[in-house]
Amino acid sequence: MGRTEMSKRELGRVEVLARIRSKQLRIVDASRLLGVSYRQAKRLWKRYREEGAAGLQHRSAGRHSNHAREMKFRKKVLQLVREKYGGAVGERFGPTLAAEHLAAEDGLKIAAETLRRWMLAEGLWSRERRRKRHRLRRERKEHFGEMVQMDGSFHPWLEERGAEGCLIDMVDDATNTTWAKLGEQETIWAVADGLRAWIERYGVPLALYVDWKNLFKRRATPKEWLRGEEPITQFGRMCAKLGIELIAASSPQAKGRVERIHGTHQDRLVKKLRRKQISGQEQANVYLERDYLPEHNGRFRRAAAKPEDYHRRAPGASELDRIFRLERERTISEDWVVR
Repeated sequence: MGRTEMSKRELGRVEVLARIRSKQLRIVDASRLLGVSYRQAKRLWKRYREEGAAGLQHRSAGRHSNHAREMKFRKKVLQLVREKYGGAVGERFGPTLAAEHLAAEDGLKIAAETLRRWMLAEGLWSRERRRKRHRLRRERKEHFGEMVQMDGSFHPWLEERGAEGCLIDMVDDATNTTWAKLGEQETIWAVADGLRAWIERYGVPLALYVDWKNLFKRRATPKEWLRGEEPITQFGRMCAKLGIELIAASSPQAKGRVERIHGTHQDRLVKKLRRKQISGQEQANVYLERDYLPEHNGRFRRAAAKPEDYHRRAPGASELDRIFRLERERTISEDWVVR
């Protein structure tokens, strides 16, 4: 490969070194003029003596960078991004998620930051403005199982392939460990099944952080308030039997951890379900348990501040059956009529 034209910096070096040859300068003077060390100036003078001006050209001149990706690889990656992971603003994969799928599905390993630069250059991604932080986040609990947040997220999880559903999300406050299941509604049985699934996997948490829905916790009626009675829901009764403190958040923002998990699922899970062409809730739940949640927890779970696990031992299956059932109070009159 032929030599390319010399740079302005290289031509300046030729001029200074030529003055050494004509005995106008010493090497020590040249080093100060060139802004290099004395040893570096000696090396440059040696190359100039032996090879002339051509010896001062950068050794990589005219060659592709050893660290640059070949254009063929770059074109292939960007073509796949357009065809498989592109789309409208709300549908396209971000650089991190696209890099994961390029490695897993297409066998093309590329750093997410490199892919981000390529996608920005091609107009396949846009820089998002960071919102100013307007409130301080609550400190995490220190122990796994000290508090678990629970909430339902209504969203078109299956897009046009299926009906809108509600994803019951549970996330440990200390570690981000997550469990989720997709259903039609946020019913008593949906949240009870979620709590039972968590208990069977990890044990009984100390506290459950929920919102002010009648499903979880309700305010006292005027009569209950006058009688000094503590109102309790069916789900609240189940938690009480398990010794779980039920904490009701005053706003969605108060449940920041689980709200952010909702956002992560609404981005990553929706796109992964689309790639798998999953169109039913039952099929989606199989994918959640077998593939998505293990991968999600492996990526986003963090170590608790302190190592002790605060989960209590899970009761046996028969005891859980007795706890997770609906109970109603009935009055028997003096004539033995149940009212």
